[in-house]
Amino acid sequence: MKLNILKLDGSKSSQIKADESVFGIKPNEPVIRQAVLAELTNLRQGTHSTKNRASVAGGGRKPWRQKGRGVARAGTIRSPLWRGGGRVFGPEPHSYNKKLSKKLSKLARKSVLSSKIANNEIVIVEKFQIDSHKTSNFVSLLKNLGLHKKKLTVLISDFNKKIEWSTQNLRYVYIVNASKASAYDLLDCEILLMDKDSLLVLTTMLKV
Repeated sequence: MKLNILKLDGSKSSQIKADESVFGIKPNEPVIRQAVLAELTNLRQGTHSTKNRASVAGGGRKPWRQKGRGVARAGTIRSPLWRGGGRVFGPEPHSYNKKLSKKLSKLARKSVLSSKIANNEIVIVEKFQIDSHKTSNFVSLLKNLGLHKKKLTVLISDFNKKIEWSTQNLRYVYIVNASKASAYDLLDCEILLMDKDSLLVLTTMLKV
């Protein structure tokens, strides 16, 4: 499988051979779903909490005598039936952490990449060479590539301060290191934009 590599002005530069075991497999949608749910679930803090009838302050005295008043019996003013009472089976702090095996994590990322390739949703450039950290420069680059206003995940092979600064004000652009990109990062975009070095990083990391 050969993929086109573009220059930053949008013209075709060359081609590169992509590893079939990474970019040419049959996408496994159940595994993709499992990986995405695991990542989104792990973002939850799990600090939610409510007070049950034992935790609410007050309510130690019986409000009125058991018999003789002609009303329902009551033992505490903090009953869940009363306003200001404790909550029954309310949320308690707990961890939502879900683990995904390395094998499934790799398969999910390869499935997303293969799906993106099949749908022409991956654009590869030679190298991100940006002279300035101005947002307008990166916007011009995207216009040259025909990607302006599209939701993008941009994969970089190493830390690039100018690229990060130039995209901070662009809500539709998300920058992530290729070696740390998750299945959700790769999936949550219209177009996956990367340079040739990032492609090699993904291939080395995910190939069988």
